[in-house]
Amino acid sequence: MANLPGMAVTPVVDSAQLERELLRKSVDALRADRDLCHDCGRTPLVGERLYHYVGGRVACELCRQLRREQPERSELVHSAEYGHCVRLTRRTRVA
Repeated sequence: MANLPGMAVTPVVDSAQLERELLRKSVDALRADRDLCHDCGRTPLVGERLYHYVGGRVACELCRQLRREQPERSELVHSAEYGHCVRLTRRTRVA
């Protein structure tokens, strides 16, 4: 097929290479959105508490026992679906 003026040339990409690149990008995106324990490096489970300390350090429930200082705040780890559910509301009658 001849190149026509003004037409972009699309390079041929190996499908396995494309799949690896898409997987790498999605894993990097997921990693950027999660909190990791500063001490053990693991991702806390859904339902577990995360403890936030001065300086932005985060500790999981297991590693919190190793720290002497009190956390600034704690938060519950939610699933990815949290906040995206359908909630029932009170129905109003339309006359």
